[in-house]
Amino acid sequence: MRVHHLNCGSFSSALIGRLVCHVLACETDAGIVLVDSGFGKADVADPTGCVGRYSNLMGARFRESETAVRRLEKLGLNPADVTHIVATHLDFDHIGGVADFPNATLHTTAAERTAWEGRSSFREKVRYRPAQLTPAPTVHTYSGPGESVLGFSDTYPIAGVGDRIVLVPLPGHTRGHAAVAVDTGETGWLLHAGDAFYHRSTVAAPGQVSPGTEGRALRVMEELIAVDRSKIRGNHRRLRELNNQEAPRVRVFSAHDPTLFEELAGERG
Repeated sequence: MRVHHLNCGSFSSALIGRLVCHVLACETDAGIVLVDSGFGKADVADPTGCVGRYSNLMGARFRESETAVRRLEKLGLNPADVTHIVATHLDFDHIGGVADFPNATLHTTAAERTAWEGRSSFREKVRYRPAQLTPAPTVHTYSGPGESVLGFSDTYPIAGVGDRIVLVPLPGHTRGHAAVAVDTGETGWLLHAGDAFYHRSTVAAPGQVSPGTEGRALRVMEELIAVDRSKIRGNHRRLRELNNQEAPRVRVFSAHDPTLFEELAGERG
């Protein structure tokens, strides 16, 4: 499997520094599988209408050159070959690109789809934007007993793709948040942890990486946005253990940390 690391959206502010929207494009026998999709073309054309004003607080930058469609084209890949999009969750900065791939199936947890449809709290009204999934895509959801992968129980191989891309429920940031594990073969596993953490210091070995001012600000923001803070903290512990184990090798990264993105994109390049 060939995996490409794409930045499909940028943020920049004095408080939190620079952030990315880390998207994976996996070339598989079932077509191109995206993990998250960042901002899409409609978001760029009408940020307020599609995304809302909250993105301004984080310094969102809307550039068509950063959309998944344009990133794939730059790699010489055909966007029409995208058959599946696996979402860590349905926040506006993770699913804006879904509409640009009308023939792709969107995969998420059943709990996340329920939260998106209900929008029962202020947080959910802000983070879930109906315009981004209009018209509605084909959606495949996952719940109930699953398989054990990387020490996680009840995980779900992506239907129609195979067991090398696996949805790993990690609720806390949202009600149905998940990580996505990708078995790259000889180079080990990648674990796209979505927004289960923001800053690389969270999963580094103790004392290895300082959070600094930006990391501490991101931790505060993470706590404010989370629907279940206790689960967030538990996820941090588990992801730290996984990131620092010797075997099997697992590269754990979040959706927004620019340093982790650049390290992985550089290794791929």
